[in-house]
Amino acid sequence: MAARQYTTVERDCPGILVPAGSEVVIPEGTDVQVTQSLGGSFTVHIGGNLVRVAGRDADALGLDPPEPITLTENPTDAEFEALVEAQLKTCYDPEIPINIMDLGLVYQCDITRRDDGKRDVTIAMTLTAPGCGMGEILVADARERLEQIPGIGEIKVELVFDPPWNPGMMSDEARLQTGMY
Repeated sequence: MAARQYTTVERDCPGILVPAGSEVVIPEGTDVQVTQSLGGSFTVHIGGNLVRVAGRDADALGLDPPEPITLTENPTDAEFEALVEAQLKTCYDPEIPINIMDLGLVYQCDITRRDDGKRDVTIAMTLTAPGCGMGEILVADARERLEQIPGIGEIKVELVFDPPWNPGMMSDEARLQTGMY
């Protein structure tokens, strides 16, 4: 989303308060500012707070739902690894318009092929701040994105805090985007 957009909520809309992570409902008729529309979800500014709204609730904001993701059927190991990375790059921090891969929040990603041909994925990831209430939301986001990959088996996403995250873990592109170069 290039510019911030103002809209009026067209129906009661569920959301997640950022960074607390608590569930809220934005009442119908509330004026909001859409500050971010990335990775299939929206972040809106309302009454001094940020609220994350799932893409499935785009209609409540008067917006079009995100385009469905198209994925390769029966991917090779290299294609599967690329799909995992691409899917994780659709998970965005709701406060910072940067995906969790470029933020350096994913510390480890192991892929194991099972005898039945499916692949299990184990992720170790962190947060930009240990006290952030969005941790379980981002973990669920990563898991949901990975579940869309054909041939996925078991998915384990673990939230870790060692080593502590720091801005030096961001990709060069993310550092340029945030001015932290």
